[in-house]
Amino acid sequence: MSIDATITKRFVELEAQMNTLRSHVDDSGFRKYNIAEWQQWATSVKNIIRAAFGEDSPHYENFAAFYEKCKGWDDDVDALKGIFRGAKADYDGGYAFSVQATISGEIYGDFVALAKTSLAEGAKDVAAVLACAALEDALKRFALMNGLPVSDKGMQEVVNALKAKGLVGGAQKTLLDTMPKVRDYAMHANWDKITPQDVGSVIGFVEQFLLAKFS
Repeated sequence: MSIDATITKRFVELEAQMNTLRSHVDDSGFRKYNIAEWQQWATSVKNIIRAAFGEDSPHYENFAAFYEKCKGWDDDVDALKGIFRGAKADYDGGYAFSVQATISGEIYGDFVALAKTSLAEGAKDVAAVLACAALEDALKRFALMNGLPVSDKGMQEVVNALKAKGLVGGAQKTLLDTMPKVRDYAMHANWDKITPQDVGSVIGFVEQFLLAKFS
Protein backbone atom coordinates (compact mmCIF):
# COMPACT_ATOMS: atom_id res chain seq x y z
CA MET A 1 0.00 0.00 0.00
CA SER A 2 1.34 3.45 -0.94
CA ILE A 3 1.98 6.19 1.61
CA ASP A 4 -0.94 8.21 0.22
CA ALA A 5 -3.28 5.22 0.48
CA THR A 6 -2.17 4.51 4.03
CA ILE A 7 -2.81 8.09 5.12
CA THR A 8 -6.19 8.14 3.39
CA LYS A 9 -7.15 4.90 5.14
CA ARG A 10 -6.13 6.32 8.52
CA PHE A 11 -8.18 9.47 7.94
CA VAL A 12 -11.24 7.30 7.25
CA GLU A 13 -10.63 5.27 10.42
CA LEU A 14 -10.29 8.39 12.54
CA GLU A 15 -13.42 9.90 11.04
CA ALA A 16 -15.33 6.78 12.06
CA GLN A 17 -13.82 6.97 15.54
CA MET A 18 -14.77 10.65 15.78
CA ASN A 19 -18.37 9.82 14.96
CA THR A 20 -18.53 7.50 17.99
CA LEU A 21 -17.45 10.21 20.44
CA ARG A 22 -20.30 11.28 22.71
CA SER A 23 -20.43 14.01 25.31
CA HIS A 24 -22.30 13.83 28.61
CA VAL A 25 -23.55 16.31 31.17
CA ASP A 26 -21.13 16.51 34.10
CA ASP A 27 -21.83 17.47 37.70
CA SER A 28 -21.61 21.17 36.86
CA GLY A 29 -24.34 20.89 34.27
CA PHE A 30 -22.08 21.37 31.24
CA ARG A 31 -21.50 18.88 28.45
CA LYS A 32 -18.11 17.22 28.38
CA TYR A 33 -16.43 14.34 26.55
CA ASN A 34 -14.80 11.35 28.23
CA ILE A 35 -11.15 12.34 28.63
CA ALA A 36 -9.69 8.98 27.62
CA GLU A 37 -11.81 8.77 24.47
CA TRP A 38 -11.28 12.25 23.07
CA GLN A 39 -7.57 12.31 23.92
CA GLN A 40 -6.96 8.95 22.25
CA TRP A 41 -8.70 10.18 19.11
CA ALA A 42 -7.07 13.63 19.16
CA THR A 43 -3.57 12.22 19.67
CA SER A 44 -3.96 9.98 16.64
CA VAL A 45 -5.37 12.85 14.59
CA LYS A 46 -2.46 15.09 15.54
CA ASN A 47 -0.07 12.40 14.35
CA ILE A 48 -1.76 11.82 10.98
CA ILE A 49 -2.09 15.56 10.25
CA ARG A 50 1.62 16.01 10.92
CA ALA A 51 2.42 13.10 8.58
CA ALA A 52 0.10 14.38 5.86
CA PHE A 53 0.85 18.11 5.92
CA GLY A 54 3.96 18.71 8.02
CA GLU A 55 4.41 20.64 11.26
CA ASP A 56 4.49 24.02 9.50
CA SER A 57 1.04 23.61 7.96
CA PRO A 58 -1.98 25.58 9.20
CA HIS A 59 -3.79 22.27 9.71
CA TYR A 60 -1.20 20.98 12.17
CA GLU A 61 -0.55 24.31 13.88
CA ASN A 62 -4.27 24.94 14.45
CA PHE A 63 -4.96 21.42 15.69
CA ALA A 64 -1.94 21.44 18.01
CA ALA A 65 -2.93 24.83 19.46
CA PHE A 66 -6.53 23.79 20.18
CA TYR A 67 -5.38 20.41 21.48
CA GLU A 68 -3.11 22.05 24.06
CA LYS A 69 -5.94 24.07 25.60
CA CYS A 70 -8.71 21.50 25.18
CA LYS A 71 -10.32 20.38 28.45
CA GLY A 72 -12.91 18.14 26.88
CA TRP A 73 -15.80 20.62 26.84
CA ASP A 74 -18.21 20.43 23.92
CA ASP A 75 -16.94 23.56 22.19
CA ASP A 76 -13.28 22.55 22.56
CA VAL A 77 -13.68 19.09 21.08
CA ASP A 78 -16.00 20.40 18.36
CA ALA A 79 -13.22 22.78 17.33
CA LEU A 80 -10.81 19.83 17.01
CA LYS A 81 -13.40 17.96 14.97
CA GLY A 82 -13.74 20.93 12.62
CA ILE A 83 -10.00 21.16 12.03
CA PHE A 84 -9.85 17.42 11.44
CA ARG A 85 -12.67 17.58 8.88
CA GLY A 86 -10.89 20.40 7.08
CA ALA A 87 -7.61 18.48 6.99
CA LYS A 88 -9.32 15.33 5.72
CA ALA A 89 -11.17 17.27 3.04
CA ASP A 90 -7.97 18.93 1.84
CA TYR A 91 -6.10 15.63 1.79
CA ASP A 92 -8.91 13.84 -0.04
CA GLY A 93 -9.02 16.73 -2.51
CA GLY A 94 -5.32 16.35 -3.33
CA TYR A 95 -4.12 19.51 -1.64
CA ALA A 96 -1.51 17.92 0.61
CA PHE A 97 1.76 18.69 -1.09
CA SER A 98 4.24 18.33 1.75
CA VAL A 99 4.27 14.55 2.06
CA GLN A 100 4.08 14.03 -1.71
CA ALA A 101 6.98 16.33 -2.36
CA THR A 102 9.12 14.80 0.38
CA ILE A 103 8.49 11.23 -0.72
CA SER A 104 8.94 12.09 -4.40
CA GLY A 105 12.16 13.97 -3.71
CA GLU A 106 13.62 10.99 -1.87
CA ILE A 107 12.67 8.55 -4.63
CA TYR A 108 13.99 10.74 -7.43
CA GLY A 109 17.13 11.42 -5.44
CA ASP A 110 17.82 7.67 -5.36
CA PHE A 111 17.39 7.49 -9.15
CA VAL A 112 19.78 10.38 -9.66
CA ALA A 113 22.37 8.84 -7.34
CA LEU A 114 22.21 5.58 -9.32
CA ALA A 115 22.49 7.50 -12.59
CA LYS A 116 25.57 9.37 -11.36
CA THR A 117 27.20 6.13 -10.24
CA SER A 118 26.42 4.45 -13.56
CA LEU A 119 27.83 7.36 -15.54
CA ALA A 120 31.00 7.41 -13.44
CA GLU A 121 31.45 3.68 -14.10
CA GLY A 122 31.11 4.18 -17.85
CA ALA A 123 27.57 2.82 -18.15
CA LYS A 124 26.31 5.83 -20.09
CA ASP A 125 23.21 4.14 -21.47
CA VAL A 126 22.03 2.90 -18.08
CA ALA A 127 22.64 6.35 -16.61
CA ALA A 128 20.65 7.95 -19.42
CA VAL A 129 17.60 5.77 -18.80
CA LEU A 130 17.68 6.35 -15.03
CA ALA A 131 18.18 10.10 -15.31
CA CYS A 132 15.53 10.58 -18.00
CA ALA A 133 13.00 8.44 -16.14
CA ALA A 134 13.56 10.48 -12.97
CA LEU A 135 13.26 13.74 -14.90
CA GLU A 136 10.07 12.81 -16.73
CA ASP A 137 8.34 11.52 -13.62
CA ALA A 138 9.46 14.49 -11.50
CA LEU A 139 8.17 16.97 -14.07
CA LYS A 140 4.84 15.16 -14.30
CA ARG A 141 4.45 14.92 -10.51
CA PHE A 142 5.31 18.60 -10.13
CA ALA A 143 2.74 19.50 -12.79
CA LEU A 144 0.05 17.39 -11.11
CA MET A 145 0.83 18.96 -7.74
CA ASN A 146 0.14 22.32 -9.36
CA GLY A 147 -3.20 21.30 -10.80
CA LEU A 148 -2.18 20.57 -14.39
CA PRO A 149 -3.99 17.59 -16.02
CA VAL A 150 -0.95 15.81 -17.45
CA SER A 151 -1.41 12.22 -16.26
CA ASP A 152 -1.55 10.82 -19.80
CA LYS A 153 0.72 13.39 -21.47
CA GLY A 154 4.14 12.93 -22.98
CA MET A 155 7.20 14.72 -21.67
CA GLN A 156 7.11 17.50 -24.26
CA GLU A 157 3.47 18.20 -23.47
CA VAL A 158 4.27 18.30 -19.75
CA VAL A 159 7.12 20.73 -20.38
CA ASN A 160 4.84 22.93 -22.50
CA ALA A 161 2.18 22.93 -19.77
CA LEU A 162 4.70 23.93 -17.10
CA LYS A 163 6.06 26.72 -19.28
CA ALA A 164 2.59 27.99 -20.15
CA LYS A 165 1.68 28.30 -16.50
CA GLY A 166 4.98 29.98 -15.65
CA LEU A 167 6.13 27.18 -13.36
CA VAL A 168 9.56 27.06 -15.00
CA GLY A 169 11.48 30.01 -16.33
CA GLY A 170 14.84 31.60 -16.96
CA ALA A 171 17.84 29.32 -17.40
CA GLN A 172 15.78 26.39 -16.17
CA LYS A 173 13.32 26.91 -19.00
CA THR A 174 16.08 27.08 -21.62
CA LEU A 175 17.77 23.91 -20.38
CA LEU A 176 14.46 22.08 -20.19
CA ASP A 177 13.83 22.66 -23.89
CA THR A 178 16.64 20.22 -24.74
CA MET A 179 15.60 17.44 -22.38
CA PRO A 180 12.70 15.77 -24.29
CA LYS A 181 15.03 14.96 -27.20
CA VAL A 182 17.53 13.23 -24.89
CA ARG A 183 14.67 11.42 -23.19
CA ASP A 184 13.32 10.14 -26.53
CA TYR A 185 16.76 8.90 -27.55
CA ALA A 186 17.16 7.07 -24.24
CA MET A 187 13.72 5.49 -24.21
CA HIS A 188 14.05 4.33 -27.83
CA ALA A 189 17.57 2.96 -27.42
CA ASN A 190 19.21 5.42 -29.81
CA TRP A 191 22.42 5.17 -27.80
CA ASP A 192 24.70 6.51 -30.52
CA LYS A 193 22.85 9.83 -30.37
CA ILE A 194 23.49 10.32 -26.63
CA THR A 195 26.81 11.52 -25.28
CA PRO A 196 28.08 11.33 -21.69
CA GLN A 197 27.79 15.12 -21.66
CA ASP A 198 24.08 14.84 -22.52
CA VAL A 199 23.53 12.48 -19.63
CA GLY A 200 25.52 14.72 -17.30
CA SER A 201 23.31 17.66 -18.29
CA VAL A 202 20.14 15.71 -17.52
CA ILE A 203 21.50 14.59 -14.15
CA GLY A 204 22.54 18.13 -13.27
CA PHE A 205 19.17 19.50 -14.26
CA VAL A 206 17.27 16.91 -12.23
CA GLU A 207 19.40 17.61 -9.17
CA GLN A 208 18.69 21.33 -9.35
CA PHE A 209 15.01 20.74 -10.08
CA LEU A 210 14.66 18.49 -7.02
CA LEU A 211 16.36 21.04 -4.81
CA ALA A 212 14.09 23.79 -6.07
CA LYS A 213 10.77 21.95 -6.18
CA PHE A 214 10.95 18.87 -3.92
CA SER A 215 12.95 19.90 -0.85
